[in-house]
Amino acid sequence: MNSSGRNPHAHQRQELGALTSRLRREARKITGPRAAILEILRHHPHPLTNKEIFAQLPAGECDLVTIYRAMRMLEQVGMVKRFDFGDGVARFELIEEGDDGHHHHLICTHCAEVVEIRECFPVEIEARIAQAYGFSAVTHRLEFFGLCPGCQK
Repeated sequence: MNSSGRNPHAHQRQELGALTSRLRREARKITGPRAAILEILRHHPHPLTNKEIFAQLPAGECDLVTIYRAMRMLEQVGMVKRFDFGDGVARFELIEEGDDGHHHHLICTHCAEVVEIRECFPVEIEARIAQAYGFSAVTHRLEFFGLCPGCQK
C-alpha cells in the first residue's frame, strides 16, 4: 500500500479472463498450468521465483520445467517482468498491458521482505548520462537493500 491507501499494484488483481485474452492475442494456448500460474501471480503483491510459484500450485498441476518455460514465454509476450535481487534467482511479477512494469524494490537482507518503491529518477538523469557517454535508449534497474523494521529489533 502507498500513502494514499491504495495498492500500487492493483493491476495484479486483473481478472483471469483478461489475462487469458492477452495470451490468446499473442497466439498462445491457455493451458491448465499457464492459467494456474497467472492466477498465482495476479494475487501476489511482489515478484515470485519459479520455485515459489511451483510451491503454490496444487500437487501434480505441473513440473518445475513447465513453470520455467511458461515464465520465459510470459516474459517474451510482455505479461511479466523479471527482477534480479542480486542473489542470482530470477523473480517475476505480473504487469498490466501497456505497462513496462518499471519500479524499484527495497529488500530486507535478513528476512527477504520486499517493499515496492514507486519513486524513480527523473528522465533528465538518464538523458544526461546518455549524452555524456554517447549512448542512446538509456534506462536503469535499481534495487535497494537494508534491514526492515522487524529485523532491526
